Amino acid sequence: MKGPARRKCACCKEFYCPDHRNLRHQRCCSEPACRKESKAQSQRRWLQRPENENYFRGPDNCRRVKEWRKRNPGYWCKKKSSTQTPLQEVCQERLAANEELKPEKRLDALQEVFLMQPAVVVGLISMMTGNSLQEDIAQTARVLVRKGRDILESNPGWEPARFSDENQTSPVSRAAAPSATSV
Repeated sequence: MKGPARRKCACCKEFYCPDHRNLRHQRCCSEPACRKESKAQSQRRWLQRPENENYFRGPDNCRRVKEWRKRNPGYWCKKKSSTQTPLQEVCQERLAANEELKPEKRLDALQEVFLMQPAVVVGLISMMTGNSLQEDIAQTARVLVRKGRDILESNPGWEPARFSDENQTSPVSRAAAPSATSV
């Protein structure tokens, strides 16, 4: 069976094979520039018809558009995707045949976990309070430190830190301070 005969494109004058579904009326090839030109020509033809002259103008068309908008509320609103993208890709764990899983060394003490992750603490305080200003977060952090110390002091065997939260110097820098010479 023979395919459709090749035609000459009305825009670029190159030969092309028309789509079998549009044999009777396809006059341009599928190149983007030719498709754009074909679309522009068809729009010009449509606008030149007398019945389409004021299609987008006048009170009747304004009313038509308002009615359509009432029938289709939210048409121009951005649609939320139905599939949520995961925060983290799911990875399947693969082990080599001769390897064994080694247990991870984990920090057991709550204090050690939080000391290693100050950004997590700041973010958590920000989310809890709804504030993102550093002054507000610092004030909340001082209150939380006091409450935390109250809880930890109730445990037997807990020793308080050697520095206060108001004087934000570590024991190392305080120990080095007396031996420092002035310039």
